[in-house]
Amino acid sequence: MIVLLTWEGVSPYLSFFASHRDRLVHASRNWLMAVFNSLLVASCFSAIWLWASHWSADHHFGLWRMFTFPVPFTAIASLLLLDLWTYAWHRLNHALPFLWRFHRMHHSDLHMDVSTANRFHFGEIAFSSVLRIPLILILGLDFWQLVVYETALQFVVQLHHANVTLPRGWETVLSMILVTPMIHKIHHSRVPAETDSNYASLFSFWDRLFGSFRRRESMEGIEYGLAGFDAENRQNIAGLLNTPRLPTRASE
Repeated sequence: MIVLLTWEGVSPYLSFFASHRDRLVHASRNWLMAVFNSLLVASCFSAIWLWASHWSADHHFGLWRMFTFPVPFTAIASLLLLDLWTYAWHRLNHALPFLWRFHRMHHSDLHMDVSTANRFHFGEIAFSSVLRIPLILILGLDFWQLVVYETALQFVVQLHHANVTLPRGWETVLSMILVTPMIHKIHHSRVPAETDSNYASLFSFWDRLFGSFRRRESMEGIEYGLAGFDAENRQNIAGLLNTPRLPTRASE
């Protein structure tokens, strides 16, 4: 994050902020959400995930426990299956109105930068964390496999939300495998057809495989955010926390 914050400050892709103070206010709101969500996961769910992994091992429950697979195979397969679930979960957040009420807090950010990677409603974090439990049990995951995935995921998610652009050659090569900044900027466009595309979080090939991949001829003129969420009272802390209770359509 420190590297990306510096990169954004020196060479931002888009110029959002009139002053350093405006940038700090924007980032502080998103980081406050991140701190709360991190405490929620650390205090409630991490121990449950660890327990589920140990229970699976002790009772030989789950796909990796019931059959003998080489460790490299289960490590790679776990990485892929966890990311496939993240793709499916993200797509459900856009498809189901109840889940969208929470997820739209992430999309309502008018100025997408690295801090946006941490801007999630605690309700969405709680739902996704609960659903990790049966996934751990069904696959029979070792806890370290979950840690490896989460570490890789956070690294890429921070990068593709950052207000930066990669050199063209790097962007072309990396985007074949990973979600890059240019891919994810389209997902945060306020054009509905673009918002409902590019759902992948780590590996970009899920969108190509399931027909949700989208490119833009040019990124010129792209606008972030959601219609009906531009007002300050929907961007401050109280407004962010109240997002699930707001009307589902801007006209309501």
